[in-house]
Amino acid sequence: MMKIVVPVAEGKLTTHFGHCAGFDSFDIAEDGKTVSKKEYIAAPPHEPGLLPRFLGEKGVTHIVAGGMGSRARDLFTERGITVCVGAPSDDSDKIVASYLAGTLITGVNGCEH
Repeated sequence: MMKIVVPVAEGKLTTHFGHCAGFDSFDIAEDGKTVSKKEYIAAPPHEPGLLPRFLGEKGVTHIVAGGMGSRARDLFTERGITVCVGAPSDDSDKIVASYLAGTLITGVNGCEH
């Protein structure tokens, strides 16, 4: 099962992954093209290295973010979680729909630490 998370503030992607208020989480149907369930996951207090374990335990398979540091990307990759960076600050529903359709346009990674 595919589960995508988008770091958000007020329903829109927030560009700094590690300091977001929470995540919109999307369970993807077996067809790989439609959302079967959406829920909000509050972020734990910021602590380096915590989010890969936290989100991995929630069954997350994919992250679509605006920016993420290289160490965090490596930690997610080690857990088998696919990371897409450079997504625009837009409505999380639109971002996931575009990602699933293969039409998401990404720019520069908004975080390089």
